[in-house]
Amino acid sequence: MLYWIYELPTWTVAFLFAACFVGFSLAGAVFIRPFLRLLVGRRPGLNDVVGYVLGFVSVVYGVLLGMLAIVTYQNLSEADRVSTLEASTLGALYRDVSVYPDPLGADLKSMLSDYTRYIIDEEWSLQRWGILAGSGNEKLSGFIRLLASFEPASKGQEVLHAATLHQFNKLVDLRRTRLHLGDSSIPGIMWYTVVVGAILCMMLIWLFDTGIMTQFVLGGIASFGISTMVCLSALMDNPFRGELSVTPQAFQTVFEVLMKS
Repeated sequence: MLYWIYELPTWTVAFLFAACFVGFSLAGAVFIRPFLRLLVGRRPGLNDVVGYVLGFVSVVYGVLLGMLAIVTYQNLSEADRVSTLEASTLGALYRDVSVYPDPLGADLKSMLSDYTRYIIDEEWSLQRWGILAGSGNEKLSGFIRLLASFEPASKGQEVLHAATLHQFNKLVDLRRTRLHLGDSSIPGIMWYTVVVGAILCMMLIWLFDTGIMTQFVLGGIASFGISTMVCLSALMDNPFRGELSVTPQAFQTVFEVLMKS
């Protein structure tokens, strides 16, 4: 995958995709089309045959692009949902440890506040580069060690402690899911299929027995439409990278509302 596209503004990436697809289509109409026309020759009904084949290929290719867009959007939505739920669980865990007697309660709150700031300021930036940082796991390990040292002195404290441990385990599971989603993307073979399908569609357009200006118009419109779908899917492919990525806003909200003193 071309990870460098996530370092550019969205409009720049869209322009580059359109320029590449449309440019290839127009250049092929000038330099490649004459050789393809020699292979098929000139015969009555050629445009009808090419039109039928192009219609079939376009339907199959359109289904592929549609599925690709749906999958990437679902991954993006799932990453956003998991991140929001993780932040909510973190907030619930912070409220639970606020009831613990001091100095243990104060220490636990401080550790969660520090962990939240770490996610916002450091881990999210590393995740945008595909780096799975280990400091977050170390911070949570220190937290659970301190939490496990608490000895409930009453039935109420036992219930509270059990609920807190449950929230912590849920937080760890959601964190693991978020990191997994950040490292997942569409397989490379599917992207190769998308590129090959686009080339086939353009080649079929080149086979039409029309003037060069008609080729420019038909090929330009078709290639531009393909480029927008491919660009959109590529930008959504990695849910924590680029301008269309999931942001740490949910964690920022939890920190501002609950933890910021």
